[in-house]
Amino acid sequence: MSDDAEKNDSAERKDAAAAAKPGEATTAAQPATAAALEAGGQNVPPGPAGRTPLEVVDVRQGMFGVHGSGDTSGYGGLVVPVAMPGPSERPYGGWFDEVVDVLTEVLDASGTGFANAVESVVVDREELTLHVARQHVVEVARALRDDPDLRFELSLGVSGVHYPHETGRELHAVYHVVSVTHGRRLRFEVAVPEGDPHVPSTTAVYPTNDWHERETYDFFGIVFDGHPGLARIEMPDDWVGHPQRKDYPLGGIPVEYKGATVPPPDQRRSYS
Repeated sequence: MSDDAEKNDSAERKDAAAAAKPGEATTAAQPATAAALEAGGQNVPPGPAGRTPLEVVDVRQGMFGVHGSGDTSGYGGLVVPVAMPGPSERPYGGWFDEVVDVLTEVLDASGTGFANAVESVVVDREELTLHVARQHVVEVARALRDDPDLRFELSLGVSGVHYPHETGRELHAVYHVVSVTHGRRLRFEVAVPEGDPHVPSTTAVYPTNDWHERETYDFFGIVFDGHPGLARIEMPDDWVGHPQRKDYPLGGIPVEYKGATVPPPDQRRSYS
């Protein structure tokens, strides 16, 4: 595409964005649960029907999650829900709407469709996160990198997260990308089940993700299909398990100090 064509295309998109009705919601808002409200809400103004509910993935009790009589903090009755922010409603604010509109146009034009590729758009703590279906993660990454109105040409890497109580979505691969051209950054995220932890590799789009995907595989067990050399990068090749998962045993060795012995973490009082 020539420079003049790119400028005209960009101008048409901006005109279309300006013509959009502010405050037009893409999803119907529903009342939030008490646990979700207690955990904290989205940074989105409440609509006429209330906020979109947060997704509560766990509820912890006590100051440190101790079970039984081990909690000596005095906060044994503390109940803390662990909640994920739900989908946000328009307007997202700032340049977020423009990015989502451009990405929608690109994905719809390719035949994939934004609704099929992006599961939800979340604005929380003034950050934009796109939850992407794993089969479309490479196409979304390429669109974010190549479109002249997006130009997220720099990837800061891939990291993993383990939510053991989020059934069917226990493992998350998280990508942080930066637009040097436009001075913006966003996050896109892919969730997969522990029983099928496969995600297509994005190294063809962002070559610097090579070692980051290896590290995420090593520590969390997410398998990046199509990676040029997926192998452990921190742990020995014959290591069993993935140490950054929440259910991985802490391990360790006893430590002697002035005649006393401190047992390894997994033999001390039970913390969750």
